[in-house]
Amino acid sequence: MADQSRFMLVVPPLMHNSPAFDRAAALAKASQAALHIVAFDYLEGLATAGMVNEQALDQMRLGYVERHRQWLEDQARPMRKIGVHVTTEVVWVERPLQEILIHLKEQPMAALIKALEHESLLSRLMFTPLDIHLLRECPVPLHFVSHMHHALPRKIVAAVDPFHSDDQYKGFNDRILCEASKLAITCNAQLDVVYAHDLSSISADEFGFSNGSAFFSSSKAKTLFDAQADAFRELAQRNGIEPECQHMILGDPAKVLCNYAQAYETDVIVMGRAGHRAMERLVGSTIERVLYKMPCSVWVVQE
Repeated sequence: MADQSRFMLVVPPLMHNSPAFDRAAALAKASQAALHIVAFDYLEGLATAGMVNEQALDQMRLGYVERHRQWLEDQARPMRKIGVHVTTEVVWVERPLQEILIHLKEQPMAALIKALEHESLLSRLMFTPLDIHLLRECPVPLHFVSHMHHALPRKIVAAVDPFHSDDQYKGFNDRILCEASKLAITCNAQLDVVYAHDLSSISADEFGFSNGSAFFSSSKAKTLFDAQADAFRELAQRNGIEPECQHMILGDPAKVLCNYAQAYETDVIVMGRAGHRAMERLVGSTIERVLYKMPCSVWVVQE
């Protein structure tokens, strides 16, 4: 994370403090980085208020934006006292996604930090939340803060999946472990690596088996398991992960990762987000499920 010197903290339009402020300040101080706090304001009631004239409505909007800017300055003051260089910004915009992406293009950031906004399943089915849009489109590491145990993470878990027949995954797990290792070093935190493997999700013919029943009724299942274990150990050793910090667990990845994080009081889980070609498999089947159920914060590394 030392190759870039700024973090961006995105906060909601309502003036409400959240653990994301403390996490952003702690990470910025630990990595000797600057912090830019930005609020993308838009209040439906204020935006459509029936006023006598447009000038009065504009004054109300400007007044709210200024109050929010002053509020952000109040939150930034204690951060500056501990040595973090903090800048603040408030932007009035109805749909913040494009503005966030423009900001990231114009002002390169080490990571984007944001409090996770918990949405109901029905809401997510009807409307795609901003967090999911960011998960799919954010070009920099993305840190969703939720259920925070410590401002500066003490226990970090990297989730990897090293066993694929598709060449597009080559090197991706190494990047996940590289980001996780840099984060752990910055925070002086413990780093463990988990490979949650689920044989039920593997297509038999993908690995040369004529049918699933033959696969599971033969020694080929053990052969595949051993191959997965070898790939995992090689990946971990290549990235300097000690054997006692390597954990290969059988089961549904989302359930395994949530249970592991709960059992070991994990502060942050680092996961990979694949490109659009594999979006349905990796985001739809694992990251989105983990994002809203994980009992800790999530750090997402883009492919």
